[in-house]
Amino acid sequence: MRFHWIDLAIPALYVVGTLTVGLVRGRVPRRNTDEFLLMGRRLTLPAFVATLVATWYGGIFGISEYSWRYGLANWFVFGVPYYLHAAIFAIFLARRARQTRLYSIPDQLEASYGRGVARLGALVVFIMTMPAAYLVMLGTLGRWITGWSYPAALVAGLLFSTLYIYTGGLRSLVATDIVYFLFMYCGFAVMVVALTAKYGGLGFLQTKVPPGLFTPTGGQSFGAVLVWYFIASTTLIEPYFYHCVYASDSRRTATSGILISILFWIFFDFMTTTTGLYARALLPDIADPTVAFSELARRVLPIGFFGFFLASLLATVMSTVDSSYFIAAGAFGRDLLWKGRNGAQTSEIPRYVRIGLVASCIGSFLLALTTESIITLWHDLGSVGAPMLLIPMLSSFSKRHRFPRGWVLPSMILAGALSLTWTLAPKFTLSDQYWLGVQPIYMGFGTSLACYLVALGTRRARANRNGMSEVSDTVIEPT
Repeated sequence: MRFHWIDLAIPALYVVGTLTVGLVRGRVPRRNTDEFLLMGRRLTLPAFVATLVATWYGGIFGISEYSWRYGLANWFVFGVPYYLHAAIFAIFLARRARQTRLYSIPDQLEASYGRGVARLGALVVFIMTMPAAYLVMLGTLGRWITGWSYPAALVAGLLFSTLYIYTGGLRSLVATDIVYFLFMYCGFAVMVVALTAKYGGLGFLQTKVPPGLFTPTGGQSFGAVLVWYFIASTTLIEPYFYHCVYASDSRRTATSGILISILFWIFFDFMTTTTGLYARALLPDIADPTVAFSELARRVLPIGFFGFFLASLLATVMSTVDSSYFIAAGAFGRDLLWKGRNGAQTSEIPRYVRIGLVASCIGSFLLALTTESIITLWHDLGSVGAPMLLIPMLSSFSKRHRFPRGWVLPSMILAGALSLTWTLAPKFTLSDQYWLGVQPIYMGFGTSLACYLVALGTRRARANRNGMSEVSDTVIEPT
């Protein structure tokens, strides 16, 4: 596919420009751990909102596919449940997390349950945050624009999204996310305005789009939509939420930043869902709905504006790729490797995080080569990881209701193993149904909740027998 040179030049200039911004802004002392990981805990409200909003909306190709297939259901599946859980995080968790002055989710687990649980938590965070799904999107878009082979496009996207993190850490990441934030909103605003001006508004869509796509389920079963409300609970253990909170300059910034971000996500979801409906109306026979947004822009937008929209698509994906790599690198490099070395100095942490960055790049690249569906990858990783972390992490903020320490590690292993087995079984048995018709995430959550309730009951019974008031387990401070 051939494009006008202006439409190719704009994305190229965007990539070079953001890479330059990241490298220039990231000139911090290479061995200054606090600056490298948390910007010295000086993340202000505007920067907090820009980086969180941009980071949490990287699945633009998945949104393209889903909104084309199911219309308004996109908002009820990838919008509403995540807003609700983000609001819960802001109201009940943000201030508590900020006052701990920790660095990561594994730190919180270690403070409450010990090193073994923290190491398993770090492994889960590493696997869940490796941005394979987003790298698939970046490679697909890069191949669509340049005509390169898919592996070559993956490598190019990977390098342009990680070079500045390697040198500057969070400071570089936040600086580029501000640029990404501006591009993604301006690009989709141009798209929505152009579509409505050329074809008309709701009346046009109602005549061209199947009526079922204007319902909350988009023609799917209620259960297919409901499961995403459980998967959205991963927001409560979203590592980049915690990382922004830890890096924020105050508890007020942490809480207000998330609530303000929800408003920006609502507006962006309105623009993407609207674009998806127009794509279904104008491209009803497209072979690959994941590229519906970019193909629609190619047909609708004039020269220059099309190139700007391509840059906005790149920005939407890259903003999540870089943040995910940074979190995965910290989980592997700091929380697994560095903490596994007795006597290691804190000044060595940036070096270990960079090792983790290389490991996450290799892992996500290999996974991206074998991934067939972005949405399936989201579903499967969330179904396994969320049950392992959710209850131990949330209860760790309560002294009275904290998960009893001796039960946490077996519970996490059992919940994860059961969810993984339930997820993989249909693939090996060549079935299109989960065992007993039950989603894997329900099995994992049910197992974790059962272990938690039994553990609390056992602790209370023991306390009653001893004639003592119930107390929480001893809390230790992480290294």
